[in-house]
Amino acid sequence: MGRVDGKMALVTGGAQGLGEATAKMLAREGAKVAVTDINGAGAEAVASEINAAHGAGTAFAFQHDVTDGERWQDVLQAAHDAMGGLNVLVNNAGIGSMASVEDEPYETFRKVQAVDVDSIFLGCKYAIPLMRDHGMGSIVNISSIAGIVASANYISYNTAKAAVRHMSKSIALHCARTGGQIRCNSVHPVFINTPILDGVKELFGEEEGLAKLARQIPLGRVGEPDDIAYAVLYLASDESKLVTGIELKVDGGISAM
Repeated sequence: MGRVDGKMALVTGGAQGLGEATAKMLAREGAKVAVTDINGAGAEAVASEINAAHGAGTAFAFQHDVTDGERWQDVLQAAHDAMGGLNVLVNNAGIGSMASVEDEPYETFRKVQAVDVDSIFLGCKYAIPLMRDHGMGSIVNISSIAGIVASANYISYNTAKAAVRHMSKSIALHCARTGGQIRCNSVHPVFINTPILDGVKELFGEEEGLAKLARQIPLGRVGEPDDIAYAVLYLASDESKLVTGIELKVDGGISAM
C-alpha cells in the first residue's frame, strides 16, 4: 500500500525541480497526478516518465499559466475529469528575484507577486469546490524559508513567500469553518539544488556556489528535491489528517539561529 493510494493530485510547476520530484513521489506512493507547467512540453515529459514507471493513466500533463484565472478553471476541470476527481493540490510554481527595495524594478516586483502569490489564491479559490466532493483533501503551498527569514536583497521574494505563509493559514481556517475535510499547509524549504540556484552556480561556479550556500545552513548542506517531496507527501497523506494551518520548515536549522 502506498502512502497516498487513491489520491488524485495536481502539481503546478511540475516540469522540473521540486514540482517534478513531488509529482514522481506522489505517483510512486499510489496517487494519480496531473502535472502542470507553463512549459507544456516539460510537463508532458514528466508525465510520460511517470506513466512508463507506474502504468498508463497514472499521470496527465497540462500546459498552465498559473497567473491566468480562466486557465486555472480549465486545467482544474480537465484534471478532475481525467483522474476521476481531485483531493490534493500542490501549489509549487514560483519564480524568484534578487534585488533590494531600491534596486528592484516595480514591474519585476509585480511579476513575482503574480506568479508566487496570485497563482495560489486562484488555485485554491477554484480547486476547493472541486475537492469537497472527494473525501479528505489537502492543499500544500510551497513557500520558502525566505517567507520567515528576511534578507536585504530579496524584497520581491521575501514579500511573496511571506504572503504565501499567511494566505495558507487563512485558507486553512476557511476550510475548517465551512465544515469540509480539506486542510491547507505551507512548506518552507531552505536552499534546494534545483534550477533556481543556477544563478548562484554561474556566479561562483557550481562547487563553490553550493558550498557558499551550505555554510549558511546549520546542518551544513544544501537540500535535494526529495527532501521537499517527502514533506509534501506527508501533508498530502491522511497521516497528517489533524494538521492544518502550519508552516513546515525544511531548512536544515537556519530558522533556529
